[in-house]
Amino acid sequence: MKIRTHLASLPPYTPIEPFEILSARLGREPSQIVKLDANENPYGILPAVRKALAEMDFPHIYPDPESRALRKSLAQFTGVDEEYLLVGSGADELLDLLMRVFLEPGECILSCPPTFGMYPFDAELNAARCIEIPRKADFSLDMPSIRRAVDEFKPKLLFIASPNNPDGSLIEPAMMDELLSLPLLVVLDEAYIEFASPPSLKTPSLAKHPRGTASDLGASLSRIREVPERENLIVLRTFSKWAGLAGLRIGYGAFPKWLTPILWKSKQPYNVNVAASVAAQASLAHVQELAKVVELLKTERKSLLAALQGILYLKPYPTQSNFILCKVIGKDAAELKTKLAQEYGVFIRYFNKPGLRDYIRISVGRPSDTDVLIEALKKL
Repeated sequence: MKIRTHLASLPPYTPIEPFEILSARLGREPSQIVKLDANENPYGILPAVRKALAEMDFPHIYPDPESRALRKSLAQFTGVDEEYLLVGSGADELLDLLMRVFLEPGECILSCPPTFGMYPFDAELNAARCIEIPRKADFSLDMPSIRRAVDEFKPKLLFIASPNNPDGSLIEPAMMDELLSLPLLVVLDEAYIEFASPPSLKTPSLAKHPRGTASDLGASLSRIREVPERENLIVLRTFSKWAGLAGLRIGYGAFPKWLTPILWKSKQPYNVNVAASVAAQASLAHVQELAKVVELLKTERKSLLAALQGILYLKPYPTQSNFILCKVIGKDAAELKTKLAQEYGVFIRYFNKPGLRDYIRISVGRPSDTDVLIEALKKL
């Protein structure tokens, strides 16, 4: 029996391994591992979320295929009517769903690396092509090259992240407006937007944020409320980072009204499990508490950046996310990652990809995690 021809040469996506695998490999207890390689929330889920999971009413019953209760909560949180919202098993599922809906074999998407590796992976999985327009040396977008690629290759979809992974930069509003003027569908990945801060942050009003959050949570920088007004904008978000639900796989997106009927028909019927839905709803019911956790991470981000600036062989980049990208100077970046893991039980991310081979990415952890990391970096 033959598999589909294009899958034979599909390069695998390199995932991050969980605590128990890392623990067994190194012979260290999980408590002895400092895991700063996957941008997870080190504080985990809220006590209220843990309680909600323990008291689930119907784990033996298939979930609501339309995630109606969660979409109602999301509408209150985002300010976008629930008819524009779709929930997925992580934002990754929604990325793949979009490509399955739009792309015929051989058609293409546009991406701007270095960026999230799932964009080209999902395109190739669906027998499509990914046209890549590399970012400039400062990781900003090369708009003239993007325009030329749109004219030449006629991509259906542009996938763009803000803040971008792995450098943590935001797209300037004027640049985003330029992208939205292009003749294609713009998929804006806001997986880390809750960690971004506007230039002069003021406490949002209760009218703007009905739950009265103490943190902006990226709302003033997000474009999600523009989706109902535009025909070519999709915004994807996730609970993995800010809410600590990475292990439960729950994400969502806002989509133009013309597109939602086909998405409802094309998605798996029971794509969001009961536990993930319960955890997401409980998280949204306690946004004020989550906002405090986000503020802890943003404070630690500042401390970590300052500490990394004191490591002579690292050049850290400013970031609006829960990770910091560093250029490694005078050392081998891959070897640095390996030594940190083997000798100190500290895990960071290294990307063996063009444009990133001299870089490492470090997730923001707790103050104690920063202490262990910096001490290890100094010894190396």
